[in-house]
Amino acid sequence: MRPTRIKTREETMGDQDLPHPETRAVHIAAPPLQGCRPLSVPIYQSSTFAFDDPDDFAEAMSRPDGAFVYSRRGNPTVRALEGAIADLEGGRAALATASGMGAISAVLLSLLSTGDHVIAQRCLYGGTYSLLSELSTRFGIDVTYVSGTDAEEVRAHVRPTTRLLYLETIANPTTRLADLPALLGAGRDAGIVTVVDNSFASPVLCRPIDHGADVVVHSSTKFLAGHSDVTGGVAVFATEDTYRACWKNAVELGATADPFAAWLTIRGLQTLGLRMRRHCDNAAHLASNLALHPAVKAVHWPGHPDHPDHGLARRLLDDFGGVLAFDLAGGRGAGRTFLSAVRLACLAPSLGGVETLVLHPASTSHRELDTAALQAADIGEGTVRVSVGLEHPDDLWHDFEQALSRI
Repeated sequence: MRPTRIKTREETMGDQDLPHPETRAVHIAAPPLQGCRPLSVPIYQSSTFAFDDPDDFAEAMSRPDGAFVYSRRGNPTVRALEGAIADLEGGRAALATASGMGAISAVLLSLLSTGDHVIAQRCLYGGTYSLLSELSTRFGIDVTYVSGTDAEEVRAHVRPTTRLLYLETIANPTTRLADLPALLGAGRDAGIVTVVDNSFASPVLCRPIDHGADVVVHSSTKFLAGHSDVTGGVAVFATEDTYRACWKNAVELGATADPFAAWLTIRGLQTLGLRMRRHCDNAAHLASNLALHPAVKAVHWPGHPDHPDHGLARRLLDDFGGVLAFDLAGGRGAGRTFLSAVRLACLAPSLGGVETLVLHPASTSHRELDTAALQAADIGEGTVRVSVGLEHPDDLWHDFEQALSRI
């Protein structure tokens, strides 16, 4: 394939007289790069790319890794992001999407058909739970929920129609860990596709493909971008075939990422390692203080010695994460009082940004779950989720302490 380049105005017009100013204002060519390259990835804010040769144009339309044609199908800025995250996760290829749910939807809709069976971890992000419920109701895809800690439980539920095992590295919001080596091994033995949501851990703390995952999904809105200013998602694939199947469907669904959102994510990605270290350190400080407070019934953070998955976390994670949850003894009323009293922390959805965010899962992020589903997922009426930011740890605890004193 010959490289595509932009013609100069003189090449385009030939020897004819230059057109009117209105026409010249439309046909503005990008300057060529002569012996240099930009140090940072540019924003290719172009919806369409032009070709010199019709055959090159036709070939590019059929390939996810060929020349760029139309930004819904591929864009240089977006591809730079995809390559970076695929490298961090140890995958063969990645697909950047317009949101985390865009990545999850693209993967599930690409890999599942009517009559298929899914095994999923019981405690999932509310949006994922809602999507699986919708697939079950509308498309006849059966879903069985398991604890996410017992490989034999997974094996016991495998059927001839089982196609997919869905897990979260660190569950939202309970911070329970999936035993990835054991569970992914069970999935591999059964010949089913394994998908892991790694948003809470990021590739800095865990790389599920190293443990046998076929697909890793992220809400890149969270830790990857890290500044609460972009919405995005990404799916990383261990094999080229799975990537190509999902790329085709994502393009048809219109779920692919915007170049400016991709550029913002690239900018955030460059400080991911530094930020994750501070997130984890601050979470450790909050968790240790919360565990001693009389208004707190329990603290959920994998780094805490009494966390049920602490031993697994030490083996699986490079650190213990920047998200924690805690249960208030006073239930929903105590949670409302606490959330109304914080001053430094922000009452807001999402996570992974530089500022500390708090929310009440039962009424917000997991509102799709009824009472029985909340109980099954170990989410209490007084549970508060905290996305720990980068503030000074003493300032964070001072804010939490004053809010707890009002309960």
